[in-house]
Amino acid sequence: MKTTTYTARPIGPRALEALRTTDDAGRPMTPFTDTEGGAPLRCCLRDSEPGEGIALVSYAPLRRWASETGATPGAYDEVGPVFIHAEECAGPAGTTLPFTDSHRTVRRYSVEGRILGGELAGTPDAVEQTIAQAFDDPAVELVHVRAVGYGCFLYEVRKG
Repeated sequence: MKTTTYTARPIGPRALEALRTTDDAGRPMTPFTDTEGGAPLRCCLRDSEPGEGIALVSYAPLRRWASETGATPGAYDEVGPVFIHAEECAGPAGTTLPFTDSHRTVRRYSVEGRILGGELAGTPDAVEQTIAQAFDDPAVELVHVRAVGYGCFLYEVRKG
């Protein structure tokens, strides 16, 4: 049996630089001080701490991937809210899959950027197992891991 570890990909530095000016819905970033902590940061793939400067911005993860690969996701090019640090940060500190403390949806996409379906993963081990099973299908090019409750994009995992 093949064992592969999958790596969560944060929002890349170029995209973050752009989002900190104007988000993917065309709005300027509005930073604020997080007083409670616990916001899932997509720049460093961890929860925010109280007192950190963060922002909620609109992000189009499939659009960003498509611009790199030439894919044409069509109607699947959705824009949704994500939290990021308001200032540049160091990025992820580890290699374990983040945000696995709750039920997650693993959405599969083709090389063209079309959705191929999704599956619910209910435990931390199940998230990685569901990602591995998604990539067992040769038609799957990348997956998005999303929150179940709000459907928010958490991170992407690419093939290879």
